[in-house]
Amino acid sequence: MQLKIMPKKKHFSAGRVPLILFLCQMIRALDVPLDSKLLGDLVQPPTITQQSPKDYIIDPRENIVIQCEAKGKPPPSFSWTRNGTHFDIDKDPLVTMKPGSGTLVINIMSEGKAETYEGVYQCTARNERGAAISNNIVVRPSRSPLWTKERLEPITLRNGQSLVLPCRPPIGLPPAIIFWMDNSFQRLPQSERVSQGLNGDLYFSNVLPEDTREDYICYARFNHTQTIQQKQPISLKVISVDELNDTIAANLNDTEFYGAKPSKERPPTFLTPEGNESLKEELRGNVLSLECIAEGLPTPIIYWIKEDGTLPVNRTFYQNFKKTLQITQVSEADSGNYQCIAKNTLGAVHHTISVTVKAAPYWISAPQNLVLSPGENGTLICRANGNPKPRIGWLTNGVPVEIAPDDPSRKIDGDTIIFSNVQERSSAVYQCNASNEYGYLLANAFVNVLAEPPRILTSANILYQVIANRPALLDCAFFGSPLPTIEWFKGTKGSALHEDIYVLHDNGTLEIPVAQKDSTGTYTCVARNKLGMAKNEVHLEIKDPTRIIKQPEYAVVQRGSKVSFECKVKHDNTLIPTIMWLKDNGELPNDERFSVDKDHLVVTDVSDDDGGVYTCAANTTLDSVSASAVLRVVAPTPTPAPVYDVPNPPFDLELTNQLDKSVQLTWTPGDDNNSPITKFIIEYEDAMHEAGIWHHQAEVSGTQTTAQLTLSPYVNYSFRVMAENSIGRSVPSEASEQYLTKAAEPDQNPMTVEGLGTEPDNLVITWKPLNGFESNGPGLQYKVSWRQKDGDDEWTSVVVANVSKYIVSGTPTFVPYLIKVQALNDVGFAPEPAEVMGHSGEDLPMVAPGNVRVNVVNSTLAEVHWDPVPLKSVRGHLQGYRIYYWKAQSSSKRNRRHIEKKILTFQGNKTHGMLPGLQPYSHYVLNVRVVNGKGEGPASTDRGFHTPEGVPSAPSSLKIVNPTLDSLTLEWDPPSHPNGVLTEYTLRYQPINSTHELGPLVDLKIPANKTRWTLNHLNFSTRYKFYFYAQTSVGSGSQITEEAITTVDEGKMVRAVNPRISNLTAAAAETYANISWEYEGPEHVKFYVEYGVAGSKEEWRKEIVNDSRSFFGLKGLMPGTAYKVRVGAEGDSGFVSSEDVFETGPAMASRQVDIATQGWFIGLMCAVALLILILLIVCFIRRNKGGKYPVKEKEDAHADPEIQPMKEDDGTFGEYSDAEDHKPLKKGSRTPSDRTVKKEDSDDSLVDYGEGVNGQFNEDGSFIGQYSGKKEKEPAEGNESSEAPSPVNAMNSFV
Repeated sequence: MQLKIMPKKKHFSAGRVPLILFLCQMIRALDVPLDSKLLGDLVQPPTITQQSPKDYIIDPRENIVIQCEAKGKPPPSFSWTRNGTHFDIDKDPLVTMKPGSGTLVINIMSEGKAETYEGVYQCTARNERGAAISNNIVVRPSRSPLWTKERLEPITLRNGQSLVLPCRPPIGLPPAIIFWMDNSFQRLPQSERVSQGLNGDLYFSNVLPEDTREDYICYARFNHTQTIQQKQPISLKVISVDELNDTIAANLNDTEFYGAKPSKERPPTFLTPEGNESLKEELRGNVLSLECIAEGLPTPIIYWIKEDGTLPVNRTFYQNFKKTLQITQVSEADSGNYQCIAKNTLGAVHHTISVTVKAAPYWISAPQNLVLSPGENGTLICRANGNPKPRIGWLTNGVPVEIAPDDPSRKIDGDTIIFSNVQERSSAVYQCNASNEYGYLLANAFVNVLAEPPRILTSANILYQVIANRPALLDCAFFGSPLPTIEWFKGTKGSALHEDIYVLHDNGTLEIPVAQKDSTGTYTCVARNKLGMAKNEVHLEIKDPTRIIKQPEYAVVQRGSKVSFECKVKHDNTLIPTIMWLKDNGELPNDERFSVDKDHLVVTDVSDDDGGVYTCAANTTLDSVSASAVLRVVAPTPTPAPVYDVPNPPFDLELTNQLDKSVQLTWTPGDDNNSPITKFIIEYEDAMHEAGIWHHQAEVSGTQTTAQLTLSPYVNYSFRVMAENSIGRSVPSEASEQYLTKAAEPDQNPMTVEGLGTEPDNLVITWKPLNGFESNGPGLQYKVSWRQKDGDDEWTSVVVANVSKYIVSGTPTFVPYLIKVQALNDVGFAPEPAEVMGHSGEDLPMVAPGNVRVNVVNSTLAEVHWDPVPLKSVRGHLQGYRIYYWKAQSSSKRNRRHIEKKILTFQGNKTHGMLPGLQPYSHYVLNVRVVNGKGEGPASTDRGFHTPEGVPSAPSSLKIVNPTLDSLTLEWDPPSHPNGVLTEYTLRYQPINSTHELGPLVDLKIPANKTRWTLNHLNFSTRYKFYFYAQTSVGSGSQITEEAITTVDEGKMVRAVNPRISNLTAAAAETYANISWEYEGPEHVKFYVEYGVAGSKEEWRKEIVNDSRSFFGLKGLMPGTAYKVRVGAEGDSGFVSSEDVFETGPAMASRQVDIATQGWFIGLMCAVALLILILLIVCFIRRNKGGKYPVKEKEDAHADPEIQPMKEDDGTFGEYSDAEDHKPLKKGSRTPSDRTVKKEDSDDSLVDYGEGVNGQFNEDGSFIGQYSGKKEKEPAEGNESSEAPSPVNAMNSFV
């Protein structure tokens, strides 16, 4: 039944279960879990969850809110009593109860007075299972009365006399905070000589002339009402002996004048308390404050001792220059005699305070909720202590048990109620009241009689992974009434697990103390009671532990040498370890001398700073191991060096001049160890808010031994000091004594205040809370205020604590709000906070865009226009408009394939957008939706449009089959994208002789419905080149080329391709390009490279390639120009590759400088001209010796029959240089290089049209990666020949 692991363990055994253990389990403190998914049908008596304090002091200027919250099932109803009688809230129009709550709200701000509602209130929460009651809540309005008028005579004293200035503040509720200030609202300085007592009076141990002033004013601050009252100023004049003698001499004759004598030094006497003994009584848990203020000359010093013991170390504090002793969390053990001693140079005086600690009732064992099943037994125990001993009283459902209806199953025995053989009617809420003369305690505890079969609350099929030889804990949280018994089984047919190797915890958890490999498996938890059974399976895997099989070893190396540490790790194969090296438990230095590979750490050029402890740490998700070794660095020579070290820590820390917001710290420096101290670092610890954490406070030069430190309110300070020299920083000094500063109101408000709705009807206000140090006092809370920005509503405020978020419910959808969050504590409020604007939650847009219009720009681009929706209908932050468009399909296609929808988003309040990448000759449908932060609005009416016809793509394939002596058969597949209605195919072909010269071109038209054609009457053993493309009414599409050879005779088929050049690529830079290719065929072939400007009719330029290499570098190219290039082979069996097109990079801006007038440039040009002339002569001689090369003829032989026209839209050359051009007979084709224009790629980009679009999505939101942004062509520098170029190559490079 219990849902948490108890410290006590129960070993499982399949025998007897002692009855006493069973009964102990039945009286465990349990709530019925109110989980709607698991236990929604269970009932539970009411439980008070929140109520106002017993002594509730209210602000008479604000509405009265008396809290009473309770839980239960069914939800409880609420009623109130006032001063012991029923409080009928319906008869008082100023009193309302919050819905679903018992909290009362009394509206006294509109009318009425707070005093009218002063009294004792008690709340009752009731449902069918019983009634719970709250404490007696005493409601009293705060009071801040004025001082009674009085006439204050000026005070005149001699120098050295003692003085007490009375304050006697008015009695307020709660009591006022007293302080003394002058007319300028400056606090009067206090010291060991002058200080304020606990009663507010101002005490002077002895007066001095500088104490003379006319504005000693006592102030009383009433925090609850935020008011300050002041007493009439008191005038004090201190007269020195010389001034007094002058006054006497002016008023008396010579015979009467004796002269005033100066005040003599005197031993101490106490101003407060009076006499030698006094009594003090305090309640347990409060702060015990003892005060002794003495007068005397010189000023006495106060000391404190406890006569029969020692003062508690961690709970003792001194205030008011040690005149006040405070002990926090006082207990009965702090009773006894405390002695204060006032001492100066002339003597000492003692006063004994006899302290008695009384105690209001406090719990030893509060009654706990009890869940029983019919027929079971149980007990409620209520034990409390106090001084004097409290009386115990019982109530049932808010009625004293003596007059409550009798229950035969209940028996009361003092502080215990014993239940036996309970039935459903025994369900009730019992109240235990423990009281004495100092207070009372009231606790509600219900008895809930339920009959429920077992339910297992742990999720099913949880996988536990445990390292071998470690404990394994398998959870089985359960509920049931009567309390179910738990059994565990391993496997599907195993028997119940026994106590020899297993332990069963009280909450059902199975513990395997030492898990082994054979512990792996499936475990079943079974819960049974007399009403039924439930079970749950979990799985356990045992992993091998991670071990370091080769540990790093201790090393001693000389400075400047190299050292290596080895660390080999063995681990479970299913776990991935992370290896980390540490130095002195920190990260390795960020130094290239440290290198880490798989198993080793290597340090080169070792220095003295590298010495230390090196640790190899191996971590997995389940375990971690580490091993360490020490590196000791020694000098390369035995020459002893001077010993330099960090300083020794400072000592003798002392706090003086202790004020509210400052203190002076002094210390004694330690030895500097042969290196002068350069500075001291001061740190502080806040024992109240962050004990054990030290923060930087200040730094002073190494010559100072004192520092004036600025302090913050309500901080329990301790200080420590560290010294630093050129070697390093010392260890910290011992901590100083603690110093607790007074509390003050916060001086700052929370930061990062935001207001953002998460639902259409709420506003979530969040802020960054203040930390304990920033709170400046106890009781840190936040006043959260909000109102609509556009309206006359008043601010709505709520005060919360210990949270950083507040949710305002019931707000209109997407309305701007003004928000502010103000910090406050028990002392007061922080400054007025700044206002921040936020919005309540968004909701989906309500209206679809209207008047959607489509303008088809061309066959691949359309422009969409629409009317914007009204901003009020957006109901959120307008993010833009989103177009869904898709290609309409026939019903048969729609059945075969899901419709692919594409999405474009246009940010902001756009009213038009472009749709790129459309397919020609297609029907499209689109709609438009508005988008806000919540999501999309409704779609507009679907709008359809057609794209016009375009030119088709190239035929999908072209192959030559069945070659004979005089015929070839062509087979092809239609274009994959006809982009219209095909009208016909065009086939052009021509023969190629052995010198690569082309014969006459034959033009043949083929009907559009054909996919095969045979050419007859061809020449035998002849190579033919074919150009093939499709046509629509718009024009011709891209062509595909192929080559084939007729056979020599009928019995032998000639291979379509013998030697061949393929994969021609070009990587271009600004003025040069690297050409590379792949060759298949006989060895020792001479290659040449031909190139020219793409699209021009100028002759090809030819470059001879040295040796048989498969790359060549072209130089002297023009920047930003498109070139065509092809590679051929020399000889009778010569052949040429397909063409490729590349573009050189743009000219750099730095080269655009006009240098034609520079002298060095003119000289360089003259030298170049001379070199060209020499090369021309050499070339001419070589050409005459080596014969003529038919460059022009070969260029004409391999040119395409037609030059493709430029595209109209962007001016680029179309599919002129497809990688399929001029290739030999071969199935398939290579994809064009990155430098060519792909014939089927879209020139449009989503980035160009849809602002900020991330991509396209199907209807189900999946990404369609079809479009991408245009990329700039990047020049790639090729590998040029390392040999010296021939004169001919050099000449061609300069052309």
